[in-house]
Amino acid sequence: MATDSGYSTTAHRDTPGNLDCNGDTLTLSGSWTLSHYSVLNRRITEVQASGATINNIQFDELSRVDTAGAALIARLTGPEQALRFLQNANLPDEQRELLITVAEAMACAPWQPARKNALLDFLADVGEKVTAIARLLWMLAGFIGQTLATLFYILPRPKRWRITPFVAAVHDTGLNALPIVALLTFLVGAVVAFLGATVLEDFGATIYTVNLVAFSFLREFGVLLAAILLAGRTASSFTAHIGAMKVNEELDAIRTLGLNPVELLVVPRVLAMMVSLPVLTFIGMISGMVGGAAVCALVLDIPPSQFIAIVERDIALKHFLVGIGKAPVFAFLIAVIGCLEGFKVAGSAQSVGEHTTSSVVQSIFMVILLDSIAALFFMEMGW
Repeated sequence: MATDSGYSTTAHRDTPGNLDCNGDTLTLSGSWTLSHYSVLNRRITEVQASGATINNIQFDELSRVDTAGAALIARLTGPEQALRFLQNANLPDEQRELLITVAEAMACAPWQPARKNALLDFLADVGEKVTAIARLLWMLAGFIGQTLATLFYILPRPKRWRITPFVAAVHDTGLNALPIVALLTFLVGAVVAFLGATVLEDFGATIYTVNLVAFSFLREFGVLLAAILLAGRTASSFTAHIGAMKVNEELDAIRTLGLNPVELLVVPRVLAMMVSLPVLTFIGMISGMVGGAAVCALVLDIPPSQFIAIVERDIALKHFLVGIGKAPVFAFLIAVIGCLEGFKVAGSAQSVGEHTTSSVVQSIFMVILLDSIAALFFMEMGW
């Protein structure tokens, strides 16, 4: 808050500050206070733009001044020149001391605009983002360890199993998500078959559209599409639910009752996701191949019986096992990330929204990253 100094009558206190330029002499009048800062700053800019030479300042008509006004006076002529003018100024002692103090402070530490270096700014931003990602991975690793420790603790103790939350989570994450997963994979299977037929037709190998659809959905698309849908649908739900509980201080109440929030809220959701995603992956594989078979039957004159025969003859069981084996890993990561972001909510509705968005982005990113790593691994292993 600006410090006010000086004595004046009531009439003077209400007089806005002003400055008049008469030759090389400036006359300051009225109240140079924070309430008139914008007007005074604009007037000073006009005087400086005129290029007038200032050799003297008259302070006789100055009624009030605070630190904001003192800073403007010092900027008007420069701190060093303002100190020289103040030596012989006709001012009350309080005003003189305030103006001298502000001018000396500005003279000792002149403000200079920070020099911008695009390369340094870029490197600084990269460093901050890398640090944030490292911190996030550290927290995620710690939360995964805490979740696994709790899971291994309660598995040999059936009395601690929470069947009702588990079944409710399976219903929410699995059964309710089944229609959208089936519809999406059916449409994607049809699109893949159209693209395959279009490209392979130039080589007279449209029959291999069947292999393309079956191979892609058994190994990649079935599990990937189901995981991405659950990352957007279920991870956000976990984050919003746990975040709302934290905002309402329900997590504190759970701890006060001597209960473990990880055991109560995280473990049932993780187990439910690990059950639901493999089932949804299987449904996605079947729906994708049904979509591809429909396109093959309508466009390529490949009947469903021939489609099934080609799949049985050319597609090995290992492709199905590779795809279905990735589902529990993706499910575990999606559930853990969603729950962790819920626990990180700071206590406001805005924070709930931010962490809900963050959980979806992180889940999808981790699913795609792990899927690409798994694809490279299986390719090198010849699986």
